[in-house]
Amino acid sequence: MTAYTCPRCRVSSPVSALTWCCPECRGPWDLDFASEPVSLRSLASRVNSLWRYAEALPPLPCAPEVTLGEGRTPLVPLTASVSAKLDFLMPTLSFKDRGAVVLAAHALRLARAGGLDRVVADSSGNAGTAAAAYCARAGLDCRVYVPGGTSPKKVEQIRAHGAEVVEVPGDREATARAAREAADEPGTFYASHVHNPYFTQGTKTYVYELWEDLGGRLPDTIVVPVGNGTLLLGAALAVDELHRHGLVETRPALVAVQAEAVSPLAEAFHAGADDIAGPAAARPTLAEGIAIPAPPRARQILRAVRATGGTFLTVSEERIRAAQRDLARRGLFVEATGTACWAAVDAAPPRPGLTVVPLCGAGAKTGLAP
Repeated sequence: MTAYTCPRCRVSSPVSALTWCCPECRGPWDLDFASEPVSLRSLASRVNSLWRYAEALPPLPCAPEVTLGEGRTPLVPLTASVSAKLDFLMPTLSFKDRGAVVLAAHALRLARAGGLDRVVADSSGNAGTAAAAYCARAGLDCRVYVPGGTSPKKVEQIRAHGAEVVEVPGDREATARAAREAADEPGTFYASHVHNPYFTQGTKTYVYELWEDLGGRLPDTIVVPVGNGTLLLGAALAVDELHRHGLVETRPALVAVQAEAVSPLAEAFHAGADDIAGPAAARPTLAEGIAIPAPPRARQILRAVRATGGTFLTVSEERIRAAQRDLARRGLFVEATGTACWAAVDAAPPRPGLTVVPLCGAGAKTGLAP
């Protein structure tokens, strides 16, 4: 049966429990779930959303009631060797819909079983928006904690979906602490895109879509922005599954991108460390969505990048700003965080073969970087 497990302590918990972290180390859960191989030939006749990869996803009977048609975003060339996956073309205009719909389907299942009264989430904007939208779709009460100074457009979008917004003074870490305190209240489901592994089960469909769009193969390099690492860890999970099932012969390199201003994972990687040394200074950056001083899954992220022969790249504020304007001139208006990968690839020549970068959030959410 599917269960939560702690990768550090090996403690387990049924997924029917509302315990949001390991009771021993307070670390995030993994999911003890074995996917089945997906038949590439069968996909043409399936529903045109991420749920077409049903064999790869945990069983969630509430999914048809929660879906908003997320997934199946376009893959378009930027250069002869670099293509972009337009994940900002999602119902709430960010890739976070991939994980949020899976979390919401799980939460609805728990609510119907009894004992779940509310959903809480914390976010710098996009994950909270996605949680609010899918909770609205599922008919679940939702409260979203955001840092003070979060983009007003994102806050407005969260409220428009009917969620309660709690603005927390301080940085992203202060916001996470406030949400975790609320998550310990009885009857509360913590829809954490970091701590709950159901979210990662959703983000892995990003790579399943690449595999399908490329006719049963994967790019040579997959570049992803990394703050808490939810997209990177989902990508790593999908690559492992596809390789284990014999659906791809080789694994692509995973290249992680951070802003120079807040880059604890890049520093640890290039120092050869297995974990970050401690919380990074929370300096201002245009890439607010990946400005995470102390990612809880740091060890897993570093291990995943090294396992594929990948690396970490960092980008300056100037390059992020320039990349946003460059993409806009190409017809793609993406928020600053979502341009970090293009900024990195544009500055450092990609490896031989096909490189794919994600464009993760719509520029309409934040506007053009000053």
